[in-house]
Amino acid sequence: MENQLRARLAQVKQEHLVKFWPELNTEQRACLARDIAVLNLDEIKQYFDRATISMNENSVKLDDRLQPIPDGKILSIAGTTEDKLNMYREEGLQQIGNGRVAVLLMAGGQGTRLGFDQPKGMYDVGLQSHKTLFRIQAERILKVEQLAMEVVGKRGHIVWYIMTSEHTKQPTLDYFAANNYFGLREDQVVLFEQGSLPCFDYDGRVILDEKHRVSRSPDGNGGIYRAMERSGVLDDIQRRGILYLHAHSVDNILIKVADPIFIGYCVKEQADCAAKVVEKSSPNEAVGVVAIVDGKYQVVEYSEISATTAEMRSAKGRLKFSAGNICNHFFSAAFLNKIGRTYERQLKLHVAKKKIPFVDNAGKRLTPDKPNGIKIEKFVFDVFEFAEKFVVMEVPRDEEFSALKNADAAGKDCPSTARADLHRLHRKYIKDAGGMVHGEICEISPLVSYAGENLARLVGGKSFTSPVHLCDPMQGHL
Repeated sequence: MENQLRARLAQVKQEHLVKFWPELNTEQRACLARDIAVLNLDEIKQYFDRATISMNENSVKLDDRLQPIPDGKILSIAGTTEDKLNMYREEGLQQIGNGRVAVLLMAGGQGTRLGFDQPKGMYDVGLQSHKTLFRIQAERILKVEQLAMEVVGKRGHIVWYIMTSEHTKQPTLDYFAANNYFGLREDQVVLFEQGSLPCFDYDGRVILDEKHRVSRSPDGNGGIYRAMERSGVLDDIQRRGILYLHAHSVDNILIKVADPIFIGYCVKEQADCAAKVVEKSSPNEAVGVVAIVDGKYQVVEYSEISATTAEMRSAKGRLKFSAGNICNHFFSAAFLNKIGRTYERQLKLHVAKKKIPFVDNAGKRLTPDKPNGIKIEKFVFDVFEFAEKFVVMEVPRDEEFSALKNADAAGKDCPSTARADLHRLHRKYIKDAGGMVHGEICEISPLVSYAGENLARLVGGKSFTSPVHLCDPMQGHL
């Protein structure tokens, strides 16, 4: 086997990967052979070459090639009549009730930055209910299914496709099983695993993490397309008759899962791909913006445009490039199929120079004190350019976006801000329904209300003192 491997690796100038083969035991040799088999050697040089080109391109500013989204391609929730929103909502609920909608969740990350060694979806931000992100989102799925049943007269079951990483798949599966899938049917929850890409040194050689292990890192949220194709998810979507998918990351506590308004708008527009955005809070907010580059939609990173362009404003005083990307997307099943089976191989590669542990020539594992190689990622939004019909929906940030990325010490995008944002929104729901909340803490179970609907009979004309918790109806009390 050693000679075969060495000869095969020599063809792609990676024979150093078996340098320590004589020192390995049988189990370690099997491990290394598996790692090499996973690499897809025919793609290795292509990946490194494309990554190197991408690394050089990323330093180029795009100002001269940039255009904002045309008004006709963007729907602002704040600027749309209630009648029109209700029309989109009803269309979305029809699709859900007829079983044509699925949710695609990117949940591969662990809560490391939160000081939490489990999948991030299992994190509890400290609400009164102590519900985790997974549970909150599962209950929103249950509620929107119920709302659809009231409109359509039959219950469509939303399939929940959850992309995990190699390390989070089993803990996630165990967590759902232990919690009886939070009331969802077991066959509604489908887990599949994100892929990985090798780490390279600057000369294009794949790095050895240990004598018997190749250094790899997750291939980014854009790895979802290849993972869906390889895991059979694309076939499953087709088999179940699903036509539309709402995709988002796990760490937004305000996410409107399977949002019927978003789905309805995209269906009415016959879009094959769409993005929700929020208005940038300031010119220098470090967030990517959805824009048009050379006639094609893409997300332009904050670092790719100059401060002058970032500060440009329209006649009405709005930032010209204001469509902040929040990893919240719509896909038709046909478009996902086309991406997974064809265009995925053309996705851009994003490169980060990193300090990557490696095995030196003497076989000793070292951790460098400065970057010594590159990690490659794909981004989920890099498929926009392949869409024939792409639309954008601008949503209010305070109603739909509060990210959970950091520990509380950071002071932003952390458990405290996520909790406060949810409390604020739920106080608003009660106020809009004719009630009043005195104090800050206020939580409404998703099983009581998906997005503030049907609360008037519970809270109209009533006054509540914090902490307020409108609990699940099945618990028999409010």
